Amino acid sequence: MKIALLAFTMLYFYHCRCAAAHENSPLGLHYAMFLPTINKQATPEQKKKWLPLAENYKMIGTYAQTELGHGTFIRGLETTATYDPKTKEFILDSPTLTSKKYWPGCLGKTSNHCVVMAQLYTQGKSHGPHMFMVQIRSMEDHSVLPGIEVGVIGNKFGYGTNDNGFLSFDKLRIPRENMLMRYSQVHEDGTYVKPQNAKLAYGSMVLIRSSIVSDAARGLAQACVISIRYSAVRRQTEAYPGGEEPQILDYQTQQYRLFPLLASAYSLQLAGKYVFNTYLEVNDQIEKGNLESMPELHALSAGLKAFSTYEASAGIEVCRICCGGHGYSQASGLPKIYVDVVPGCTYEGENTVMMLQTARYLMKCYSRAKQGQKLPGFVQYIGQNLNKKSCMSEEVALGCLVMAYEHRAARLVEAAAMRMQSLIQGGKKQHEAWNGSSVQLFWAAKAHCHLFCVKNFVDAIQAKSLSSKTVTVMKSVCQLYGVHGILENLGEFMQDGFFSGEQVGYLQRKMLALFENIRPNAVALVDAFDYPDMVLGSCLGRYDGQVYQALYDYAKSAPMNQTEIHSTYYKHLKPLINPETTSDAMQFAKL
Repeated sequence: MKIALLAFTMLYFYHCRCAAAHENSPLGLHYAMFLPTINKQATPEQKKKWLPLAENYKMIGTYAQTELGHGTFIRGLETTATYDPKTKEFILDSPTLTSKKYWPGCLGKTSNHCVVMAQLYTQGKSHGPHMFMVQIRSMEDHSVLPGIEVGVIGNKFGYGTNDNGFLSFDKLRIPRENMLMRYSQVHEDGTYVKPQNAKLAYGSMVLIRSSIVSDAARGLAQACVISIRYSAVRRQTEAYPGGEEPQILDYQTQQYRLFPLLASAYSLQLAGKYVFNTYLEVNDQIEKGNLESMPELHALSAGLKAFSTYEASAGIEVCRICCGGHGYSQASGLPKIYVDVVPGCTYEGENTVMMLQTARYLMKCYSRAKQGQKLPGFVQYIGQNLNKKSCMSEEVALGCLVMAYEHRAARLVEAAAMRMQSLIQGGKKQHEAWNGSSVQLFWAAKAHCHLFCVKNFVDAIQAKSLSSKTVTVMKSVCQLYGVHGILENLGEFMQDGFFSGEQVGYLQRKMLALFENIRPNAVALVDAFDYPDMVLGSCLGRYDGQVYQALYDYAKSAPMNQTEIHSTYYKHLKPLINPETTSDAMQFAKL
């Protein structure tokens, strides 16, 4: 199973993320969701029937969950699948305007099948959202089948090569066997058999969320490659009258904007690798019937999905600004990277909701810690003694950085829990208390994810597999990630007196010293990501540094430059310049 999942993921990366110019493949969801969902949620008999067809492109599919009126809130989906025991069929229906499936990639024109998430009704009872295999187009001539309306949703902010679509059903009948029944079943008489754990159906979503972390890290890393290489080529403003214009990467302010993003890119890549490998391990445990690790993985993947996409989206924009006016050009490659990454803030779960899912798990952990129960793995910091003082010194040891982030996260988790408890004691209902505490819950979840990224980075630096020279360089990058994160969120670290003013001074001086340490290796650090020029698609981030020639060649190749006099001259400019040559009708229109 681990090998199969890894193979699917490799296919996903190859077909969806390695295309030139950062355009997503119209077959992206076929690899990313359709195949893994069949593999994970179908019975052996269903897999035997569908997988060969899907792997050989007879079936081209996508995953249809989001609706016009419902996205992240899966329980609120309106599409229905009602079982008819007389015919042994499910009746799929879109009863309202807002129940139309809306946004699924590869849906509008590409796919002939899709896995549809719909509310299951049988024997007069609702059993919540379940997955159904639905054919929407003919496998012979690709025509739309009766009872189905499908099309594209139109232009978007990015993803121009992907036919995101809408889909609705008019009492469409499908065979009983088309419900994905590995974990839950509907018998021929309509009897419903519930799964051992309702969250087993979320396995595909956890896989994709873990992949999104790596996607976000990749986008930020590519933006750092472009902006740091360009900053080593671009010279701007003589340092003193008559002196040579320095490389803009030598300016401390440029380092202040770019080097922490470089550190974030490394940290997020390590986080993405960890959460994906953990998913493979936990998935093996699930296959053996052990679900113990699933809640922690679900919470971690949801939080990191939000944390990484927020960080990457904001960071890529900073990288663009750091490239000056040229960063605004498509020639820089940065606009394409941005519109490729930023949808991750909303697809596969809107980020605020994802953070609150993580917060819900943290509240459960806090409650267990207060009852004296041992917490699993990474969350053991929750409920720790908050009377500690920071061990931070001029050295800024990695262990002290981790301790600081643990203290911050533990304090924010406790503050959110106490806020909820206070509201409930004051007469608020549970859901009212949750909403009234949601901002603090968000802070707690974000701090939890930030802690994970710092600790995971430190653990990677301390691994014995790295050479001493690599450790020296990467320790500076790791320290910068931790130090900059503290200074950017200083209030949360100082609120209970954990840091003294003197220790803040240590951190500020250390950050500036780390800029000097990293500067000689900055270009080598982005080169180490090993992204070819073809993948970057950037004139500014070229490996050979020939930025200005590349920009000029890009301009010369523009379609409008292929003719000396453009057709718009005759249509618009000539009548404006020589009004006497225009018709009476055009003269009248100008009045």
